[in-house]
Order: sequence, then structure tokens, then C-alpha cells
Amino acid sequence: MLMVAGTLILSDHLVSAQVCGVNLPQLISQCSEYVKIPGPKTLPSEGCCAVVKTIDVSCACNFVTPDVEKRISMDKAVYVGRTCGLKIESGTKCGSYTVPPGLKM
Repeated sequence: MLMVAGTLILSDHLVSAQVCGVNLPQLISQCSEYVKIPGPKTLPSEGCCAVVKTIDVSCACNFVTPDVEKRISMDKAVYVGRTCGLKIESGTKCGSYTVPPGLKM
């Protein structure tokens, strides 16, 4: 989900450059600034969205560990994913994070 995306980008357990349909080096280079802690939500770039659109959200959520949640903002990851056109349903569980109802895009 970067982002949910965003979620995969910082996992120390990943050794492959391609996970859940996304190229991790591209995801990191294009999107990390949009999901970092702290800071406000900002619109992701077209380059970030191009990478995000390839993510398999249900797969990515399996990689959200407590360590990942310390490094990225899950609210921002959902925001980026939704802004880029991913369908991320309220109630989706990624690690200990649950996408809340009505989370703004």
C-alpha cells in the first residue's frame, strides 16, 4: 500500500528489488519524501504515482512491521496511495495500522 506503500520501502527484511509488483529502488527514490515522519501531507509527484500504481496493496500490507511503522507515516502512505488512484478500503489492516473510515485522499 506504499504505500502503503510506502510501507515496503524501509523494511530491512526485503532482499529483492521487486516485491508486491513494485520496484523498491524506484519506490524509495520517487516516494519516500511523501511518507516520511514528520511533516505535512503533500501531493505526490507523477513519478511517485507511476510507481505506486504498480503496488499490490494486499501483498504490501503483509510487509508492514513495527519497524516500518516507526519509519513511515501510515496515514501519509494511504494518502499517497489514494491520491495516486489506488483503492484502499477503510478497515484495511496493514501491520498494526487499520485504515480509518473517511480518511481523506
